[in-house]
Amino acid sequence: MLAAPVLPAARSLAVALLFLIEFLADGTLPALTMLTPAPRAGALDAATDRLRPGLTAGAPLVLVHGLTAAGKDDPRLRRAADLLARAGFDVAVPTIPGLTRGRLRPEDARPVLAALGARPGRARLVGVSVGAAPAFLAAAHPAARDRIALVLGLGAYASALELIRFHLTGEYSWEDARGRVPLDATRARAVLDVNAELADSVLRDALATGDPARVDAALDALPEATRELLDALSPARVVGQVRAPILLVHGRDDRAVPYTESLRLAAARPDDTRVVLVGTIGHVEGTAAGLAGVRDALRLLGAVYAFVALD
Repeated sequence: MLAAPVLPAARSLAVALLFLIEFLADGTLPALTMLTPAPRAGALDAATDRLRPGLTAGAPLVLVHGLTAAGKDDPRLRRAADLLARAGFDVAVPTIPGLTRGRLRPEDARPVLAALGARPGRARLVGVSVGAAPAFLAAAHPAARDRIALVLGLGAYASALELIRFHLTGEYSWEDARGRVPLDATRARAVLDVNAELADSVLRDALATGDPARVDAALDALPEATRELLDALSPARVVGQVRAPILLVHGRDDRAVPYTESLRLAAARPDDTRVVLVGTIGHVEGTAAGLAGVRDALRLLGAVYAFVALD
């Protein structure tokens, strides 16, 4: 009788450890895969895959992908969904149309809401990278916010304007935390090419000069309609309406979404929000030093355990 309460916690810790080993090794050490049966694959609808544990019912979870032309069929996303199902979750993976074309819009939260409503019970919600926007928009929606047990943002962003600023200038900041990465001009042009309506001639001319200060000024002077759209795509705008606990995990050296965005998002709703900054992941994947960074690995283990063991 005394041991009974300890057993579920020990199992959750073991699952969290095996999950983390396999995740940080990017699948090269199949610690959890070797010890669990293959998930049962199916579909919720034509646009949403479903993976369930091999032997149990599983706790509901919705996994929202980032920028990928393949949507739910992205190979890395499918490996993550498989691993989550092996960890005991009933995983729904919807395709987010805007994220397959590189031009996210507010209506991209609809597939997430549909996946949340397709099964009974309170679900965990995982938003990966730019997928944080539809994830948090859905989590804040009146029809879904009482049905969510926890929201996890992996490499998430808070402000669409600041994310664009980062991609166009290489600079990032939040309060005293700031830095700069080498500007990728090809990526900067690609951002504007697929979001042509977000860039006026002033911004394009500024980008052509290669002067970050001119780009900053042009971004701050965007037309009101553009700024309203960017605000509508910013999780920081709605995070205060989310009722579930929030867990934000971010790599310190993330080159796609700077870690300051998780700090910005947490500041928008500090209550019941936890931020875990580590060097053991890059953007949304384990790094070569993943298994060697003991302190960061332990911090990640605590976060994964909290996620797995949540009632």
